[in-house]
Amino acid sequence: MIKKISFILLFVLTAQIQAQDKTESKTSNWKKTGNISFLLNQSSFSNWISGGENTISGNLGLNYDFNYSKGNTTWDNKIILAYGLNNVDGNGTRKTDDRFEFNSLYGKKAKGFWSYSFFLNFKTQFTNGYDYKKTPKVKTSAFIAPGYLSFGPGMLWKKSDNFKINLAPITSKITMVSDEFSGQYGTDLGKNTRYEFGFNGSLNYKATVMENITMENILNVYANYLDNPQNIDIDYQLNFVMQINKYLSTNLNLHTIVDDNATSKTQFKEVFGLGVNYIF
Repeated sequence: MIKKISFILLFVLTAQIQAQDKTESKTSNWKKTGNISFLLNQSSFSNWISGGENTISGNLGLNYDFNYSKGNTTWDNKIILAYGLNNVDGNGTRKTDDRFEFNSLYGKKAKGFWSYSFFLNFKTQFTNGYDYKKTPKVKTSAFIAPGYLSFGPGMLWKKSDNFKINLAPITSKITMVSDEFSGQYGTDLGKNTRYEFGFNGSLNYKATVMENITMENILNVYANYLDNPQNIDIDYQLNFVMQINKYLSTNLNLHTIVDDNATSKTQFKEVFGLGVNYIF
């Protein structure tokens, strides 16, 4: 079931990109923007009396938007990829970041800034995750374990590509896990999927704070009508890119997740560093 869903998603994503390339060659209705970043941090010590451990870490990220607009129709797509590794003497190599997210939002003009809409969102990770606080380490996640697929109709308020809000009060959400994680992430023991029906709201706001500094806010909230609707899931990302020149930048990414099906604690991640950043 999980493999079939992942194949379908990959096929849809590939078809969208191919359709974009074909259409873009004929018209100028497509607009593409994004950046690729690579952050590298390293520290080395030799006879350093105050102490320290040799470390090296790297983070690779892609934030890519390809949006279509013609007449009363808009179709906005975003891909977010991130992967990071850290190596500390004595601890070996550990993962510091791992994310794959695809968003697609279709809009048909209604009135003013409002449009009838349909959205699709898919989230997962690339490799296994572990709890290193336990000995031996315990595997906690894997590719499409969990994986989250959400979709549904709604209303889109869009002022520009950089400022939009989508409200989807009849959203379907499917949580997917492998056999190894059956009974976790809200699924029932012996099951690989969990179906939810609820309200989804999303906001995307990107602005230039000052010259060469951009800020992007990505917020997603979800309430499940079928089970504890008062427990609202929150996924919030704040990205700063401080461009030094065409290729060098300082990047700051803050990511907060509240999801009681995954953990009762608030998840928080911060990635900061100086690195190579190519904007296109």
